[in-house]
Formats: sequence, structure tokens, C-alpha cells
Amino acid sequence: MNSIIQFKNVHKDYEMGDSIVSAVNSVNIDIKKGDFVAIIGPSGSGKSTMMNLVGALDLATEGDIFLDGQNIEHLEESELAQIRGKKVGFIFQTFNLIPTLTALENVMLPMMFQEYSSEERRERAEKLLIEVGLEKRFNHLSNELSGGERQRVAIARALANNPEVILADEPTGNLDSKTGKEIIEMFTRLNKQGKTIIMVTHDLEIAKKAKRIIRLKDGRVQE
Repeated sequence: MNSIIQFKNVHKDYEMGDSIVSAVNSVNIDIKKGDFVAIIGPSGSGKSTMMNLVGALDLATEGDIFLDGQNIEHLEESELAQIRGKKVGFIFQTFNLIPTLTALENVMLPMMFQEYSSEERRERAEKLLIEVGLEKRFNHLSNELSGGERQRVAIARALANNPEVILADEPTGNLDSKTGKEIIEMFTRLNKQGKTIIMVTHDLEIAKKAKRIIRLKDGRVQE
């Protein structure tokens, strides 16, 4: 199985006043295509920083990060934006939907920056919303949806450009346990369809649904 993401001796430092804080320290990981990985650890362990590095939202202070064989540490911002748009789908704890857009429009939005026609965008967005069980919510604004429905819209939006990798940052954090379980079952189905899933969570029971767990502490991989 080919690697989709590799960290080679990756460090990420931040300046905090007069001091330097190492959020990620000497990390080496290898995630294969089609894997389902949960990243866990206490608050401040570096989970979100690692997620930002994986998704090309941030660059390492030292080391190399490979996404589908390409070293993203040496790319321009415009090239990183293209990679984020095509290869990675993001799902956030707070959903990050645009409140003035309908569910359908939120899902269509990422496709505007790729080479989809207006008709293709609508057709694909409708198909994705049906797949996540929201065929009756196309024209609802986010404040007219429940938390679980908003997260389903966010999942459909993450899939809009058919990315290889889905990054989910605490995807069940704002949901009740029943809805959270449904969202994780959806991730499992996506993984069986061939998507690589990388999920940050503080919930060990949720993490156990993944194929592999990476534990972080003080910016270092424990196991």
C-alpha cells in the first residue's frame, strides 16, 4: 500500500513572547492510502498543530512533509491552495458553514474553485447531500439545521472535490453521543470506499473505531 502522508523529522515551533514553544517535536509518521487513523492526546499535546501540517494549512519549522509523494514544504502558497482544494477535505468541530448560504450552496462552494460547471456543481452537491441523508434539507440555512445535520453538510462539503484525504478535527465534539456514533459510522463507510481518514479526537471510544491510533504527548509521538 502506498504512503499518502509522511512526516520526516518534523518540528513546529511557535514564538510565545520571549520563549519558543515546540508544538510538534521530532515527529516521524507514515500514513498509507486507505488508512483510518485517529490522533489522540491531552490538550496541548500538538494534535491540532499536526492536523494543520497534514492539511497544508501550516508549514513545518524543520523537517519534510510529503503528501501523495510531493514534498509540500517547498511549495508556494498558490500551489498549497491547489493541493488543499483537490487532495484534502476538511471537517471541523464547529462545522464552519457559511450561515448565509443554504446546505446545497455550502456544498457547492468548494467546487467553484475547481473546474466544475454550474450544472455539475449543483448535481454533485445534491448527490452528496442525498448520500449523507439530507435530501430534504437542500434549501435550509445552517441555523435551520441540527448539530448533526450541520456536520453532515460539512462532510458532504469535504467530499465536494473528491479528495483522497479527509481530515476531521474533533468531528463529534459538539454532538450528542448518538449523533456522534452516526458520524463515525459514516467515516467508516467512506474509509471502506477508499478514502484516507485522519481524525483528531480526545474521545478514546471514538478513536477505537479507527484502524490505527497515534498518541501524542508534548508534541511527540508516544506510540
